[in-house]
Amino acid sequence: MAKAVLTPQAENFPAWYQEVVARAELAENGPVRGTMVVRPWGYAIWELMQADMDRRIKETGARNVAFPLLIPTSFLEKEKQHVAGFSPELAVVTHAGGEQLAEPLVVRPTSETVVNHYFARWIQSHRNLPLMLNLWNSVVRWEMRPRLFLRTTEFLWQEGHTAHATSADAAAETRRMLEVYRAFMEETLAISVVAGEKSPAERFAGADHTFTCEALMRDGKALQMGTSHNLGHNFARAFDIRYLDGDGERRLVATTSWGTSTRMVGGLIMVHGDDHGLRLPPTIAPHQVVIMQLDEEDEAAAAAARIEAELRAAGVRTHLDARTHTSFGRRSVGWELKGVPVRIELGARELASRRATVVRRDDRSKTPVPLDGAARAAADLLEEIQQGLLTASRTFREEHTHPVTDFGEFTRRVGDGGLFLAAWSGAEGSEQALGQDTGATIRCIVDADPPAPTCLVTGRPARHAVLIGRAY
Repeated sequence: MAKAVLTPQAENFPAWYQEVVARAELAENGPVRGTMVVRPWGYAIWELMQADMDRRIKETGARNVAFPLLIPTSFLEKEKQHVAGFSPELAVVTHAGGEQLAEPLVVRPTSETVVNHYFARWIQSHRNLPLMLNLWNSVVRWEMRPRLFLRTTEFLWQEGHTAHATSADAAAETRRMLEVYRAFMEETLAISVVAGEKSPAERFAGADHTFTCEALMRDGKALQMGTSHNLGHNFARAFDIRYLDGDGERRLVATTSWGTSTRMVGGLIMVHGDDHGLRLPPTIAPHQVVIMQLDEEDEAAAAAARIEAELRAAGVRTHLDARTHTSFGRRSVGWELKGVPVRIELGARELASRRATVVRRDDRSKTPVPLDGAARAAADLLEEIQQGLLTASRTFREEHTHPVTDFGEFTRRVGDGGLFLAAWSGAEGSEQALGQDTGATIRCIVDADPPAPTCLVTGRPARHAVLIGRAY
């Protein structure tokens, strides 16, 4: 059998990642530095993720809309924290139609400002609330150290924006969307995440509170998979978004925003992938089952077609690979690289024994099954594989999460990767001190008792339990 020549994860994880993205035909670099071309296999994965997420978002009552790519710079300047936070990442258009523009235009880094401009026009009364919108688009943030899917100058994403009558309503919506994200990541992506609040230094520019879903990659680094922001009255003040309440009083709305992106594809690769390539959860695998016809004979073709039809009738995304002119080794390695959950191998030997070979991608095991039960055997494995990947992700994260109470011990161990549960005082400047010489950040504040009475960094009384680690 041909072998997939990938750099082992343990030898060079970044090289392994880049090779998987290339050889599984997920994406490649675009013509402008930091951009990417998402290839059909990668985009098919994103479409399945998008469809599932879109369904969950619509169940909350949000509706999809489209907003312009270009935003007047004056819009961003209305919310000072926001513009300050995004200024280093902005791409600005100064000329168009052969002339200099009267006002420069920002290529959308996120849509809070333009959405809130229209919120101010559309919201007049408490009867207009809540107003809940969702966008599927691309954004541009000038990236100095690009990496496909993880950090690119332009990327695909989902961003939600809501306006509410009260701060309590906005806070509840922020938490609700965090739970939507957590459920999607665990149930659909089979990635175990920790949900918690971001520290002030990691908070979204212009937000009162930011909440996050953090996952742990196989190299021991954390990845922020999605965020939900309680914007309070900050954007409402900046854009004068007010409504008439039931008593005839003019009041500021409270707003939220929340988003996920194609970064989740990068997380999917790094959480589930192995030295043979991708391992896709069946829920988002473009082909859940591939039938590999090994011989040209009519009997093999007919048997393969019957199994394909049975699987498709059962709602399984199935692909028949009848490329008998291509070697078995090349084909099987290709499907392994792409992460197809289940393969059914069917050739002369299988037909003679009236059995088919079912191959699982998660553990690479091969099992002979009766020919007339091959479709059912393959379909029955999908949920088992899905749950197995989630269990493996959760187990890995739990085994690589370490309580730590001594700063010296932390600095010695942080280079080995993993998440560190520590006590934190919340004192100003302590986050910066934490990152010096360690490259680590507070990934989130978690709902747990601090593992010590005093802060890991300052020695002051602890107010929070936090997860700390190096991150992408």
